[in-house]
Order: sequence, then structure tokens, then C-alpha cells
Amino acid sequence: MAGARRAYSEVDMSRTTVETHEPCAGCLSRRDVLVRGGMATMSVAAVGVLAACGGSTGSSGSGDGTVATPDASGALAQVADIPVGGALSATATDGSPIILVQPSAGTVVALSAVCTHQGCTVAVDGDQLACPCHGSVFTLEGANVSGPAPKPLPAFDVHVSEGAVLEGAA
Repeated sequence: MAGARRAYSEVDMSRTTVETHEPCAGCLSRRDVLVRGGMATMSVAAVGVLAACGGSTGSSGSGDGTVATPDASGALAQVADIPVGGALSATATDGSPIILVQPSAGTVVALSAVCTHQGCTVAVDGDQLACPCHGSVFTLEGANVSGPAPKPLPAFDVHVSEGAVLEGAA
């Protein structure tokens, strides 16, 4: 062992050479590869975040793709078009989206269809209302059940006259 140590100490370091490698033209260094890979990863993540924060392109309706619009008389919908215990998407006379709910025969309640989280339009989904943007779920009474929505859906004044649902209090 002592001889091995002595042999190592007797090595003349001035005679050793260190080879250097010059990258070829067009080749990337390890640092360049890591930087570019990191930028690509951040770009993909940014696209995902921006897509999640974008506005709604989801549909709204009664589940079958229909949306009631005001007719010439100003009726938002006919009571017969709203299922008892269910809901129908509609458009108010000012163009804002609303949900018409018929909790019992002949009684119609209206809710704003604008999600209280980030303003996407909620859609009727069976016995609940669902926001297609971030997954908030509301009852047919407008109460927020799950998801990021901080408040229930606000009520919208409507009344029934001769089978038609009209805006405003009776």
C-alpha cells in the first residue's frame, strides 16, 4: 500500500493533458437543451392555464340543445315548455341568459344563468345546473353545491300570465 501511495505522489501532473471537447457547429450544449426544454414545458403549462381561464363556449339549454327566446309578445317561454320539477334555458329580453325552473305545476322561478365564479353560462344537467368552464354545480333553486362558485345564482323576476312566462313582477 505504501508503495502505491508513493507512486501516486510521484506522478508528474505537468505532463498530464486534459482533453477539451469543442461542440460541433449546430450542436447544442447541455445547458441549451435544458433551457429550451424548460421553456417548452412552461409554454405548454401556460396554454393550459389560459384555456382554463377563457370564456365559455359550452352550450346551455334544457339538455336537448334548446334555448327559449322571447317572442313578439315578450313571453320568455310557455309554461308547458318547462318540465315540472325541471328547468329550461332561456334568454331575457335584454339578451342575458336565464334558467326557468318549474318546481311545481304552474309555478315558475327564474335564475340568472351566469355562473358566480367567472361568468360562464351554466347549463341544465338533469336535476341540477352545471358550469362547463370550471365544474361548479348548482341546485335547481340556484344554491351552489360544489365547485369554485362562491355564491348561489341570483334570482330573476318573472311571472306567469295565461300560460306564458313574462319578465318582471306580476
